[in-house]
Amino acid sequence: MKLGYTIVYVPDVAASLAFFETAFGLSRRFLHESGDYGELDTGETTLAFASLALGRMNLPAGFVAASESPVPLGMEIALITPDVAAVHARALAAGAVELQAPDAKPWGQTVSHVRCPAGTLVEICSPVQA
Repeated sequence: MKLGYTIVYVPDVAASLAFFETAFGLSRRFLHESGDYGELDTGETTLAFASLALGRMNLPAGFVAASESPVPLGMEIALITPDVAAVHARALAAGAVELQAPDAKPWGQTVSHVRCPAGTLVEICSPVQA
């Protein structure tokens, strides 16, 4: 078993792809012609976005959309970079909301948190020192 995808249901798939491209420098791998599904090139595990409509089709009993929640959901996407402060500033310039400024943690990692325009919680962190 291995983790293959993280899929976030969002109001506008193309806008979420564009935000992650601008804010974090990730490359678009794919956007379906329907606009309901898209992927970013993030390495072995794929970060993907699907429309709220597709989410409602897949989960007819409902789900909590991050974009509709007044507070972040209890899960995050963690992106690793050697320069947390620069990426954090870039994300804010692209439209993210700051939840936690870059902070040096006792275990030697620098961590910040932002909330994307679609409501997704993103941790920006330096590599964990082994």
